[in-house]
Amino acid sequence: MRKIDLGHSGLISSAQGFGCMGMSEFYGTGDEAESQATLARAVELGINHLDTSDLYGKGENERLLGRFLKGRPRDEILIASKFGVIRDPGGPLGSTYDRALDNSPAYARRACEASLKRLGTDHIDLYYIHRYDHSIPIEEAVGGLADLVREGKIRAIGLSEVSADLLRRAHAEHPIAALQTEYSLFARDVEKDILPTCRDLGVSFLAYGPLGRGILAGRITSIDDLAPDDLRRSAPMYSPENLPRNLVLIDRVRAIADRRGATAGQIALAWLHAQDGVIPIPGTKRVRYLEENAAAADLALNATEIDEIESVMTPDAVAGAGKWSTVPQPEATQ
Repeated sequence: MRKIDLGHSGLISSAQGFGCMGMSEFYGTGDEAESQATLARAVELGINHLDTSDLYGKGENERLLGRFLKGRPRDEILIASKFGVIRDPGGPLGSTYDRALDNSPAYARRACEASLKRLGTDHIDLYYIHRYDHSIPIEEAVGGLADLVREGKIRAIGLSEVSADLLRRAHAEHPIAALQTEYSLFARDVEKDILPTCRDLGVSFLAYGPLGRGILAGRITSIDDLAPDDLRRSAPMYSPENLPRNLVLIDRVRAIADRRGATAGQIALAWLHAQDGVIPIPGTKRVRYLEENAAAADLALNATEIDEIESVMTPDAVAGAGKWSTVPQPEATQ
């Protein structure tokens, strides 16, 4: 897989990353052996950018990656993790209601040290503010992370789910390497302000949920295809009113895919690869889906195909479109 520079960091990332969240929480039960095999296959395919957070599985996702990293050359893998969302230790896994935010430099340092221990490494390559805590100026929060960069505990700073204005303020305090927000044919809000700002500042954009939380892969035809504890059951795009309408759109994308000998999911990922400065980070727990996703990085769409895809998947056509998150959403101000 081709490699690209990650903005303002000196880091080299695969053109497509790998989102590890679902291996530990939110999308049904994970399996250690299958997860380890999937991670190993990702590296074999040239995917070096592995995305996690201290949030996922209450730290278990980082421990999973720590077990994977053991015995491997550290410079083979770009580890991205996140902090800032505090969970209730006694709260249930999969819950969206046991969260608080803390971006203070003191908490960032404690969270970073804990993540380093779980990951079994001496540095995190890309460390994100997972959600912005509006009680703390962004300059103060980023300043605390800049101290960790100078100490070598992290190599680059990232932000997740912030406005264009906050990104500019943060970048003025210390270079921001990446901004991560949901982006797919089902969630295109970032095209108005966020993507242009990233391009203007030279900040890489990491697209989480690039397959519309799985719906664009075309394998889900009913809410019953999701595990009982799968959080997507509460997603607007999967509601009983919206899912049938969206499946019609997926069929139209599949028709485009058939002409290229591809899947609907590969077309959705290839569309993201055609967007300047965007690195999709699809996640899966299975090798066969990983291989399917990775192949999309080599699927080049022409302008006519891009226009056709966008004419089918217009924001108005998608039912329940827009960002849908498993963690607290920031306020619109500050």
